[in-house]
Amino acid sequence: MPSAYGASAYIPIAIFVAVATGFALFTLVFSSLIHSEKYNKVKLEPYECGIEPTTDARDRYSIRYYLVAMLFVIFDVETVFMFPWAVIFNKLLLFGLIEMMVFIFILVVGYYYAWQKGALDWV
Repeated sequence: MPSAYGASAYIPIAIFVAVATGFALFTLVFSSLIHSEKYNKVKLEPYECGIEPTTDARDRYSIRYYLVAMLFVIFDVETVFMFPWAVIFNKLLLFGLIEMMVFIFILVVGYYYAWQKGALDWV
């Protein structure tokens, strides 16, 4: 029995690969022909948000920075669990409402604990 997909089925894929490769090569060659060879000090300086860098990028940061970042990630991931609950809220009825209230209570206790320990202080 002959196959329904012969070599002609791969022609569009081959054309796509040839065009993509040709475009990449053309772009590299064209940019190398027209780019400027002049380098100056200003072009080689680091640039961030329009502000001149005043310190080295490898400076030490306070542990509070990492602590706040970790708390954000933990509580943000926890709140993602609310979306599936919201989708099937009509099926869960009162049981789902009580379960979500318990979940939110645990999150609030965690926030309160972190706040009391000073983990959310920025100074």
